[in-house]
Amino acid sequence: MINKKMMKQAQEMMAKMERMKAETAQKTVESTVGGGMVTAVARGDNTIVEIRIEPDAVDPQDVEMLQDLVIAAVNDALKKAQQMMADELGKITGGLNIPGLM
Repeated sequence: MINKKMMKQAQEMMAKMERMKAETAQKTVESTVGGGMVTAVARGDNTIVEIRIEPDAVDPQDVEMLQDLVIAAVNDALKKAQQMMADELGKITGGLNIPGLM
């Protein structure tokens, strides 16, 4: 009897996690670097959906700076997206770190 109850609870938790992952995959986070020069927007599924570059950031004499800003914004946005997903999963798992969930 205990095994059936535990299995049912585990199945319910997995269903909740799948719903949460689907919902969180559509939420967005934003990262802005360089004093607002470059902004990257990522979804919870770790996809970049938008990059905004202020015209002042485009200096033909310093393309490397712009590249660095884009990389920094994208990496930070992806980090925030991963943290958002981990936070949402933590609400369901009670903070347990269950391998393979992310």
